[in-house]
Amino acid sequence: MKKTLATPGKANLPILSSQDQGWENILVEQFQQPPGEVNKHYNNEHSICLSLAPRPFRLLQIKGGRTHVGLHTRGDITVTPANEPFFERWDGDGHCLQIRIASDFIQNVAGIALGINAEQLQLLPEFRTRDPQIEALGMMLLSELKQENLGVQFYIESLTNVLAVHLLRQYSAPISRVTVFQGGLTERQLLEVLEYINEYLSLDIKLADLAQLLGISKFHFSHLFKQSIGITPYQYLLQQRVERAKELLKQTNRSIVDIALECGFNSHSHLSKQFRNFTGMTPTAYKAN
Repeated sequence: MKKTLATPGKANLPILSSQDQGWENILVEQFQQPPGEVNKHYNNEHSICLSLAPRPFRLLQIKGGRTHVGLHTRGDITVTPANEPFFERWDGDGHCLQIRIASDFIQNVAGIALGINAEQLQLLPEFRTRDPQIEALGMMLLSELKQENLGVQFYIESLTNVLAVHLLRQYSAPISRVTVFQGGLTERQLLEVLEYINEYLSLDIKLADLAQLLGISKFHFSHLFKQSIGITPYQYLLQQRVERAKELLKQTNRSIVDIALECGFNSHSHLSKQFRNFTGMTPTAYKAN
């Protein structure tokens, strides 16, 4: 049976919106749409879409030069960075909660709350993931949206701040061309260190190994490294190990124990703990998605 696509006008009308509720730095809207498609981008706003659909539906997404097609179920989340065009087509009940958060607000949070130079980071697009923390924040925002409480600005600000910090911690990465702070590592030094980490990710890399590459003390290296990319060497190492684990989980049928050792974790439980910290889910759940 041929399905009729939703018209562009109807496809873009929310059934609930915080537009007139005085919420600052964040726009929350609930959509319920028949099968349809959309082609747009948001200027200076990062977008998160949380599926509320009662039944799985097939979703085609194109953004950042990549295409993803798959079944989306209730609780699935997509992330689209600000100013990035994207196309979506869905063949089922497009019931979702869309959260748009101002990119300049994210930059302020990066500097004030995390001490990170936002110019060194970019938000990464995510086609489909599970994130219990974002889902919980989304449902709290939806609850406030339904109640239309006008005197809860402080509560909304608190939720927005928590969401911003979570996005920065879990969905951002150093930009390809890192701008080195004055007094930080030079570009050549930084590339040498990052290439070493990538090559020997499965080994027990120590801070002394990285400092020795550049012939400086461990303390001095740690300080310069964080100045250069905004996070500590240990945080960067864990981030890269989790990213490698994500690739292996999706691309191979190897056991989680083997993948843990391949990525430099000392056990299944060590990988699971760090994987959950970075992604909000276990390696087993990630592989099953």
